[in-house]
Amino acid sequence: MADFRTMRAASGVRTAAIDAGLRAHMNKVYGTMSIGMLLTFAVAWAVGSNPALLSIFRDPMTLKPNILGYIVMFAPLGMVFGFGAAINRLSAAGAQLFFWTFAAVMGLSMSWIFVAFTGFSIANVFLVTSIAFASLSLYGYTTKKDISGWGSFLIMGVVGILIASLINIFVGSAAIHFAITILGVLIFAGLTAYDTQNIKNTYVAHAAHGDQEWLGKAAIMGALNLYLDFINMFMFLLQLLGNRE
Repeated sequence: MADFRTMRAASGVRTAAIDAGLRAHMNKVYGTMSIGMLLTFAVAWAVGSNPALLSIFRDPMTLKPNILGYIVMFAPLGMVFGFGAAINRLSAAGAQLFFWTFAAVMGLSMSWIFVAFTGFSIANVFLVTSIAFASLSLYGYTTKKDISGWGSFLIMGVVGILIASLINIFVGSAAIHFAITILGVLIFAGLTAYDTQNIKNTYVAHAAHGDQEWLGKAAIMGALNLYLDFINMFMFLLQLLGNRE
């Protein structure tokens, strides 16, 4: 009986330690993500509100991207794939530096919104996105339902959106653009809940190993995933709800 009580007490201590570690891990994920978003919007505003800087990437009147603008537009996608391939070779500090660099480049790619949309409209959509993101992420964190099965379906949806968006650059169909926008909001809403649960489950599965270097990189990868969910949901909602200048 004494052994059973000792084992139960030890199990309780481990559970409490994992819970405390999980809270700290999630705080780091959300904190890193939030700082990344502040950096992104600061860079976007700085470039978008300065016609001379914006003209380096786009025509200030038509907002059509030049060659450098297209490079900046697609650079975040290439960086995400590169980060996924190199994460195991990077240190936690290296992964953190990559994330800040990525957030700044994303800001360059988004700078045009401060010319295309009113400031009030951008702020309003940001608030709507924040509320939706917080609700969906809370659901992903607290639900007892296993939503890991959503992953393959949602990733296929992202690939489909990317392909359709590339095609529509040349086609220029308003109907296709609207369909992409609606699907984009739904897909990244689902990914917000899915990624949050995945971050939580991944931590719980590896917490006992005590590999702080790995956990540090996992927090940054989690922050990047949630950051992408938020930014993409924001951009799609801006296309739906934003008031153009």
